[in-house]
Amino acid sequence: MPRRLPVATYIEGIRAGDRAVLSRAITVVESTLESDRSLTVEILNGLPRWTASSFRLGITGVPGVGKSTFIDRFGMHVLERGHRVAVLAVDPSSSLTRGSILGDKTRMEDLVRAPEAFVRPSPARGSLGGVTRSTREAILLCEAAGYDFIVVETVGVGQSEIAVHSMVDFFLLLMLAGAGDELQGIKKGIMEMADGIAINKADGDNQIRAREARTEYQKALHLFPPSKSGWQAQVVTCSGLKGEGIPELYAMLMDYRERMRGNEWGASKRQRQALQWMHETVRSSIEARFYADTRVKAELPAMEARVVAGEIAPTLAANDLIRLYLQREKKD
Repeated sequence: MPRRLPVATYIEGIRAGDRAVLSRAITVVESTLESDRSLTVEILNGLPRWTASSFRLGITGVPGVGKSTFIDRFGMHVLERGHRVAVLAVDPSSSLTRGSILGDKTRMEDLVRAPEAFVRPSPARGSLGGVTRSTREAILLCEAAGYDFIVVETVGVGQSEIAVHSMVDFFLLLMLAGAGDELQGIKKGIMEMADGIAINKADGDNQIRAREARTEYQKALHLFPPSKSGWQAQVVTCSGLKGEGIPELYAMLMDYRERMRGNEWGASKRQRQALQWMHETVRSSIEARFYADTRVKAELPAMEARVVAGEIAPTLAANDLIRLYLQREKKD
């Protein structure tokens, strides 16, 4: 087992904004060890609760859209506006690709070197639910360390967008020019989740196509029902490489932030997300206890074999295992 620091050391280090201690604390919250789960609870209990003064931005986009370069340039712009920036990368595929996001960190050259920024890749090790939990907890740790602008990046592989959307204030979809062709490949659900779309790489000969794409995406967004928040998703063009359009995008985010404060939608959204987090934690904790039960572990292989052989329906098999687990719980 890796060496852990005393609880007080984590709390004091995080409060002091110590990036090394913050990084070690995030390693704890990402751990699946039962002892580390207990340590996580102690650390979180010793830190201030989430605050509405922070801004949480989720960013998604297909590989090749230029997320790393964009986040590097955008993050530096945010730093220049007096914020402290933390970037958390959610990568459900990293257990297979072994480091696509870890490589991305090396491409955020300016942000990684900036003293007021913190960049942390978070591989899911094959478990989206696990990374959802640990990323939410990492957000709280970063905010407690004084980072008031949190960027949560996902590689864009399906369910990860839904997970990230449930933990941020603003969800940004990063796209490339090509308009009509790319519209065919966008999932309707992701478009509906987006609070804004940024068409990246809008530089050089690509500027005309980017403007055309902006028009097409804006038309597509108007086909969706209006958001309950009163916010109409917007489309901007930008260039992570050249820095063009970055100030306009930042202005859009701040406009959104002020509007949400004005109608109290932002606070209520955070409250709903907190409740969702609580219920997800209950479900994941019960599931973990269920599969860790000795009698369930002993019976599971045989039950799986029966299901595969068609000897018992999956629902009945699940009910038998649950009944077995509950009998053990009653005895305990």
